[in-house]
Order: sequence, then structure tokens, then C-alpha cells
Amino acid sequence: MDPNSKKIILIEDENFIRDLYVRQLTKAGFQVKSAMDGQSGLNMLKSEPFDLLLLDIMLPGMNGLQVLREFKTQNPNSKMITILLTNLGQEAVIKEGFELGAQAYLIKASYTPDQVVMEVKNALMGSQPTPPPNPTSPQ
Repeated sequence: MDPNSKKIILIEDENFIRDLYVRQLTKAGFQVKSAMDGQSGLNMLKSEPFDLLLLDIMLPGMNGLQVLREFKTQNPNSKMITILLTNLGQEAVIKEGFELGAQAYLIKASYTPDQVVMEVKNALMGSQPTPPPNPTSPQ
């Protein structure tokens, strides 16, 4: 897989986190665009194709699940991979995310930016996400 040929969109409202992930993904060779709220992200998704969507759920205005629902309604045959990247861990939210077509659900606090980049690479190559490391187990 050539990362340079893969386009990623990151929809994340926290500036620090958005900049951090954009920097790490760009460093890994991906073409990355970002949006700071759901509506801007949805507009970007409508204007050009992406290989992968990294999507926060807690966004101002339109939340991540609404963005995903709207996108999937308008593009039911889209092959874009969706990874939800959030700190929300409620069962109902996770279940809804998968029902809307997300391939993975990553809890931000459990993954370093480098691990998120690795999950993006794995998703683009068709691998299953790896479970986050258990902080209580010996390394």
C-alpha cells in the first residue's frame, strides 16, 4: 500500500488533537484534510472522494454519528472506510456507529497518535483493529 495514494479526512473539533493527528498522518505519507465540525466535514466529503474517514463523535452542531448517517444516506455504495475516534465509550453509541457502517471504534485515551496511524494503515490494508494495550499488564 502506498500511503501517498490514500486520502484521509479527519473531522475533529479539538485543535490540538486535530493538528496532532494531521501531522502524524502526513508524516506517515498520507494526504490529509481536516474539518473542525460536522457540517464542514460533511461538505468536504460531498466535494471530493476520500479513502478513509477518521471521525470524532462529539462535535459542535452536527455530531459524528449524524455526519456518518447523512453521508451514508447520500452515498450508500461508498467504499470509504470509517474509523470512529472518540472518548465516548457507551455501548449504544458504539453499536450505532457500527450499524452506520464504521469499521472500527477507537477510544482516544487508549491509543497514542502513532497507534492511531497504525490502525489507519491496517484499516486501509483490510486488517482488523488491534485491541489497545492493557496498562496493567507487564510489557
